Amino acid sequence: MNKVIKVLHTEWSDGWGGQEIRIINEMIAVREQGIEVFLACRDHAVIKQKALENNIKVFILPFKGNADFKTLFSLRAIIKEHSIDIINTHSGKDTWVGGLAAKLAGAKFIRTRHLSNRIRSSRTNFINELADYIFTTGESVRVDMIKYNRISPEKIQSIPTGIDDDLFDPDKYNKQVCRSQFNIQDGEIAVGIIAVLRQFKRHDLFLKMAKALIEQYPETKLTFLIAGDGPQKENIIDWIDELDLAANVALLGHVNQVPELLSALDIFVLSSDSKEGVPQSVMQALLMNKAVVSTDSGSTLDLLYQDNFQLVETNSVNSLINGAIYHLEREKIKNAREFIVSNFSKGVMTKKILNIYQELVS
Repeated sequence: MNKVIKVLHTEWSDGWGGQEIRIINEMIAVREQGIEVFLACRDHAVIKQKALENNIKVFILPFKGNADFKTLFSLRAIIKEHSIDIINTHSGKDTWVGGLAAKLAGAKFIRTRHLSNRIRSSRTNFINELADYIFTTGESVRVDMIKYNRISPEKIQSIPTGIDDDLFDPDKYNKQVCRSQFNIQDGEIAVGIIAVLRQFKRHDLFLKMAKALIEQYPETKLTFLIAGDGPQKENIIDWIDELDLAANVALLGHVNQVPELLSALDIFVLSSDSKEGVPQSVMQALLMNKAVVSTDSGSTLDLLYQDNFQLVETNSVNSLINGAIYHLEREKIKNAREFIVSNFSKGVMTKKILNIYQELVS
């Protein structure tokens, strides 16, 4: 009988966005293939509750910083007690204590790098070099870590977040029913963004784009939907007021029915200026055959195939406007679904991860 591989994930972050969603979905996906999974996180972290809801065993630790010895030795004890084979770290602080705990306990150490901003190249920032393997969520991040962080090309691989193509299947949803669900009126063109309300998502640019499109197309009924929650909410409300967009913009808060919302939209927009890996929301929108406008943030370029969406400059309202106009003035878009299913589905991600797990433990 083959040994059951046990993997402990660590996460310092207390929020709930693409990174945390990736962790939970990845854990569930590999568990379905026979891997035993565990999570270590802070007590108030949203991911704690999400893990418990999915019957994942959770260890609560403080994760106070890079040199949190209490957390480090607690992780070492957990690894020993539960015979953990692999520890997979996700944020900066938990990577230091998790990586060192793995080394002390004799477990394999995987570092997953979710963000695309460059890691300091200082020799004192050596924790990533200690990893037995590194996953990045985009090709540009992999290239940067090889070039600037002394990572061997043989032990790093881009494994973008896999999307459930069975869930994000446009044939499963009635667009008119979904539009009614989100109060989109007949004849309206719905433009939306689905993103945690953080500064780097640049909702300010999304709203400036909305204002310009409304002025440029006065005879067209345009509605703009913002799905997500986070620390920028009050600023976004202020910007809506300043731009006199209250009649055209709806703040939806956190939305669980993401496929239904995407089905309801005519155009999906991502306005981020940095930090993206391969953005999950863009992959989801392309699986739903939506017209997409996205900034060239992080590894978004990995998704571009035969002009399947409008990839535009970051930090540029005019680029977003032009990308949206491209779709407003065309009735049909190319079918991008096949390319995403073949390269970025949950099944593809899971297979790549399992292969590395097997290599490390054997």
